[in-house]
Amino acid sequence: MRNLIVNADDLGWTEGVNRGIAEAHRNGIVTSASLLANGAAFASAVELARTTPGLGVGVHLNLSDGEPVAPRELVTTLLNDRAELEGKPETLLLRLARRSLPIEEVEFEWDAQIQKVRENGIEPTHLDGHKHVHMLPGLFEVALRLAKKHGIAAIRISHEDSRLRAALSVGGKQNGSVVIKQGVQARGLKLLARDAREQAERLGIAAADYFCGIAQTGELTREGVLRLLEILPEGTTELMCHPGYVDADLAKSATRLQSSRQTEVQILTDMAIRNIVASQGIRLIDYGFAAQEA
Repeated sequence: MRNLIVNADDLGWTEGVNRGIAEAHRNGIVTSASLLANGAAFASAVELARTTPGLGVGVHLNLSDGEPVAPRELVTTLLNDRAELEGKPETLLLRLARRSLPIEEVEFEWDAQIQKVRENGIEPTHLDGHKHVHMLPGLFEVALRLAKKHGIAAIRISHEDSRLRAALSVGGKQNGSVVIKQGVQARGLKLLARDAREQAERLGIAAADYFCGIAQTGELTREGVLRLLEILPEGTTELMCHPGYVDADLAKSATRLQSSRQTEVQILTDMAIRNIVASQGIRLIDYGFAAQEA
């Protein structure tokens, strides 16, 4: 059986992002989304989750953008001069290497993010990381501990499959330098957390068998998704995506993913893509279903 989780990151970022994710789910192939507990549009994202029971919702663990959810006095080293989270993955990795990142503060913040989501009536299907920070050495263990604490049965392992990455690279409209740079980052994540799958398995936490979408972040093409569906392997694969609509809040935010989000809405709701899912017998699922079958 070939299962596909199509997970939309950044639910709760802005109202426009929420609308795009809702459209890509209701009229397309998106089955799952990752919720930013400190997102500006968190409230409407919660309402979307409540009124869309077919959409699996996980927690998008965040150390890079926005205000903290935990009390500021408990996470002071994670904040910039404006009392906002601003930990880029490269900076966090350097701090981990220098032992200058208090792991307990990361745990306080991520625990608060998960609690906020749960207190709003959502039982998360999985955990993953904004900019994949949950895969950094030492932080993956934190994410696993919190998954066990909160009874969350699955986690994203951001180990991009090279064959699936090659399939997604089909399509002439991609920015080659961006795809190459992101592909290098994907390989780096594999090296940083080589034992992630074994760690999760030892704790009974499920993960997809395959993962893809890092190299094509912001560069997804219709042709690439069609090719991916044609070669999808047996087992469960997660395709990470970032659909959304550009609104005023998104336009002024720090994310580089702007018009590409609208392009992804079009791709993920494309009739040819929906038809090939049906004709190939691909089963669209979320992480909750994947964990039940694990």
